[in-house]
Amino acid sequence: MKTITLLAVAAMLLLEVFGPTSSVGGSMSFMLVFVVVMLAVAIYEALSNKRGVMGWIVNLFASIVGGLTAVALIGMAMEAVLPYLRLEGSLASSQHPLKYVVVAAMATFVVLGSWIPLLVLNRLR
Repeated sequence: MKTITLLAVAAMLLLEVFGPTSSVGGSMSFMLVFVVVMLAVAIYEALSNKRGVMGWIVNLFASIVGGLTAVALIGMAMEAVLPYLRLEGSLASSQHPLKYVVVAAMATFVVLGSWIPLLVLNRLR
């Protein structure tokens, strides 16, 4: 799980630095990384615990729901915090160091959001 988290943070930071900056292209690129991370978490857990077909399906569903919930919660938290930062313009257009911290935190929380439902399911199995 540590490797997936480090790769997710590295991918998000590289995408932020070298990726597209257009309004649609940047968001879609981030979402693609999020989906790949959610799938990686689900596949890793299914492979490490030798799940059957039904276990794979449940893992994929739980991981995606948890990851998308984490993305939504991060978005709501950022909407609440941004007015208090007193930035000149948007965070995305500024080169403020907080932008890169937020990107790394997003990647970490998506991994956690995908992993926590799998932990809960493992307790119930």
